[in-house]
Amino acid sequence: MDFIKLMNSAEYDFLRSHPRLGGRIILLGLGGSHAYGTANEHSDVDFRGITMNLPSDLLGLTEFEQYTDTATDTVIYSFNKIVKLLLECNPNTIEMLGLDEQQYLIKTPLGQELLDNKSLFLSKRALRSFGGYADAQLRRLQNAIARDTLPQQEREEHIRRSIRNALEDFMQKNELSDRADVRIYTDRSQHPDFETEMFIDAEYRHLPLRDYVNMAGTMNSVIRDYDKLGKRNRKKDDNHLNKHAMHLIRLFLMALDILERGEIRTHRTDDMELLRSIRRGDFQKKDGTFSEEFYRLLSDYERRLELAAVHTALPDQPDMERIGRFVEAMNRKALDLQVR
Repeated sequence: MDFIKLMNSAEYDFLRSHPRLGGRIILLGLGGSHAYGTANEHSDVDFRGITMNLPSDLLGLTEFEQYTDTATDTVIYSFNKIVKLLLECNPNTIEMLGLDEQQYLIKTPLGQELLDNKSLFLSKRALRSFGGYADAQLRRLQNAIARDTLPQQEREEHIRRSIRNALEDFMQKNELSDRADVRIYTDRSQHPDFETEMFIDAEYRHLPLRDYVNMAGTMNSVIRDYDKLGKRNRKKDDNHLNKHAMHLIRLFLMALDILERGEIRTHRTDDMELLRSIRRGDFQKKDGTFSEEFYRLLSDYERRLELAAVHTALPDQPDMERIGRFVEAMNRKALDLQVR
């Protein structure tokens, strides 16, 4: 497909005519399956981009975070908004900095400057952000695997990992890490039907009651999702689950690139055969559940990601002073865009 020609069609005139877009767009590239290289004949075209804030956003009273065109599935983030998302290693936006050269439809000198400094945004936060996205997106798929193919002991451990990821994400977002120490682990069970089960040790310090209730609700929602059997439309749901199973593995692969190599690789050229085989349904059993081979693959990536987080050369947190200087320099240049 000729994406440049498509971008220049009348359907995408908003890219040129909107006052916040036009000459202020510094990056525009492919998103979704076309960005990953896993698209098929049914895949939609997604464009993702970044536009510099107006002077009135930086010096005055206006605010702007993103522009969305639902008809074309195009999302353009403001520079200041994208910086906040990149600081968290947000998977949906960090991937914009890891496209192949030919996958960028617009790339200005400011866009190249952002790409040249993308390493500033890489940190151990990738473990939580990518792990959280993968877990939230495919909890029910993992439930199907765990429920139908695993012994109860392994099933409990799998659920424990999901709860841990969801809980860490909740505590980070709500700035509760210094008020609550929570340890979730598996141990021998006294329940007659269980060999092992999950236990919790927790200590709270001046924790608002509502946050405590929400924290418990976060853990409960994970367990509830695993316990749901769910009635399924087999043909529709199998295609849906295979696609999401593929994206689950892709998220792990991207997170490993970041933590092990300090690289963002969105187009999964080296992994294409594996990803496409998952999407085709090669890892599904005849009863619609996923094979033990797929679950072993998933577990291997989970363990590898945990090890990568321990041994990575990336910092725990981004260097906010360096990023602050970079953002200020970029925004000073954004002011000049209005003058020209």
